[in-house]
Parts: sequence; structure tokens; C-alpha cells
Amino acid sequence: MKEKFEMVKDYLREMEIAIVSEDPEEEMVVVDDEENGVKNLVIDCESPILVLEQVIMKVKPEALGKGFFKRLLQMNRELVHGAFVLDETGETVLFRDTLQLDNLDRNELEGSIHALGLALSEYGGELLGFAA
Repeated sequence: MKEKFEMVKDYLREMEIAIVSEDPEEEMVVVDDEENGVKNLVIDCESPILVLEQVIMKVKPEALGKGFFKRLLQMNRELVHGAFVLDETGETVLFRDTLQLDNLDRNELEGSIHALGLALSEYGGELLGFAA
């Protein structure tokens, strides 16, 4: 599986996306793409899938009962790739996308990363209204 991890890193370098850190044992990298507003995006090779995940924000407790979940689902409907999700505590919003690792190509990875940037530009201001 190491060859898939190296392939992902090669794609990232070709796209000129900065690899901030990496854990070869876990086959995981953290990347920044400042041009698209992406910061600390975790990309994890979990065969047979590639997981992309970025923390967006903590949610203020009082926002949880004020249509927050409904709005999050409405936003998800408009996303090109991936989804806004909650962590296991229900207090942190993340962006998460999964791709098939076996037939992954550069365009697919690039599309997912750009979709995150687009989602942040489209909904970032609104999400901040719910932020802790």
C-alpha cells in the first residue's frame, strides 16, 4: 500500500499543495493550500479509501438547538464533493470526503480539495455565526 501513499504525495506535489507534516507509518499527511483557504487538511490512506478531513470549527452549545443541524444538511446538498460532518462529541464541524484509493487519479483528488475551498468560501461566513 506504500505505493498508493507515495502516489498521493506525488499528486499533491504536482498540484503544488504544501505537505506540512507526514506520518509514513500511518500513511497520512497534513497539507495546506492557502490559495484555496485550506489549512491542516488531513489526508489519510485507509485502504481501500482515501479520507480527507479538515476541522472547520467548534460549535457554540446554544447554536445546536437553533436550526444548526438543518442548515448543515442544506449546505451539504450544495457541496460538490464531501460533506460537513460532526465529530463524535457533536461539538466540532469537520469537512470530510472519501475517495476510492485503488483507482484514484490526480483530477479526483484535486477536485475534492478544491471543493473544500469552494465550500469554505461559500459557507464560511455563515458557519462562523454558529462558531464557539
